[in-house]
Amino acid sequence: MKKIYFLLLSFITLGVYAQEPYYDGIDFTLPPEQLYDALQTKLENYNTSFNYGDARDLLRYDVVDEYEHDSSKVVLLYGYDDDDNNCTTDYTRLKTGWGGQHCEYNREHVFPRSLANPGMGNTNNNYTGIVADPHNIRACDQQMNLNRVNYRFGPGSGTAGVVVVQGENVWYPGDEFKGDIARMMMYMYVRYGDRCLPTFVGQGDTMDDNDMLELFLEWNAEDPVSYLETQRNDRLEDVYGNRNPFIDNPRLATILWGGTPAEDRWGTLDVPKHEWHESISIYPNPATETIWVETSTENPNYSYTLYSITGQEVLNNTMKNETKKAIPVRELSSGTYILNIKEGNNSVNKQVIVK
Repeated sequence: MKKIYFLLLSFITLGVYAQEPYYDGIDFTLPPEQLYDALQTKLENYNTSFNYGDARDLLRYDVVDEYEHDSSKVVLLYGYDDDDNNCTTDYTRLKTGWGGQHCEYNREHVFPRSLANPGMGNTNNNYTGIVADPHNIRACDQQMNLNRVNYRFGPGSGTAGVVVVQGENVWYPGDEFKGDIARMMMYMYVRYGDRCLPTFVGQGDTMDDNDMLELFLEWNAEDPVSYLETQRNDRLEDVYGNRNPFIDNPRLATILWGGTPAEDRWGTLDVPKHEWHESISIYPNPATETIWVETSTENPNYSYTLYSITGQEVLNNTMKNETKKAIPVRELSSGTYILNIKEGNNSVNKQVIVK
């Protein structure tokens, strides 16, 4: 896995496990890089005989995208209006409306086949593997699917469509579906690694030194998991064998890659805030010569340890009855470090950057 700046969580004991039996055996207190590997290994347990034709049948008959309020219909990805007399923008459609013609729906590879590296291959119904992974396939109006083609995802607002950002045509999936998209792309990255980098399929800045897009982390936090996503996850586990962890708990993305804290659906992955934590500040950050640690606590008795991004101890010291302490960093190599500060049973980690 690529470098992860959110290593600070590797020093925090979460002491929790997932609610779903599917995750039995995974230690969610692992450092982010190891947790990524554990989830990747888990996702590799799937139905190897599942093919692209099976994915079609799931949309048409077993219907993983079945509409919550009417079992005769499917929800169409990127759709938003059933009443505007324009079938391209339909939010739902009768299950019988399957096909490749106008006002019919078909299979949308949300991570486009051509954007993976190497590509996913042809769409022969007998093909198995990445091209048939149903976690990456959604029901979509035929014309809407054509409108999207293989544009990368990009920022926008409102309903789905093409947006020009920095001179590039990008695809905004719509306010209702942006979280779905983010979690699907996170799944693809964890499941298939560098073959499905987020930077291949989305536009924007990455989260510091890792490959996850800030855009996807924002979408994951802003758009909570829907009923449809949960329904798909449950039904896909039954027929395909694995789940999308970021649907089960969006907070996993925060743990792996940082960004705006996303919803913790298990209610167990949050690190409790404490007034003691809030009493400590560090500055400047980034720094070139000195980092100051300052506290509003009276008569503090702290110890601190600075770790490299790989977890190696770089230096340590104490703060006894000092409300302000200088940490010299001028001799350190440029990069990201983790500053761990302790007082008794209290402990806090701060990310610091040395230039």
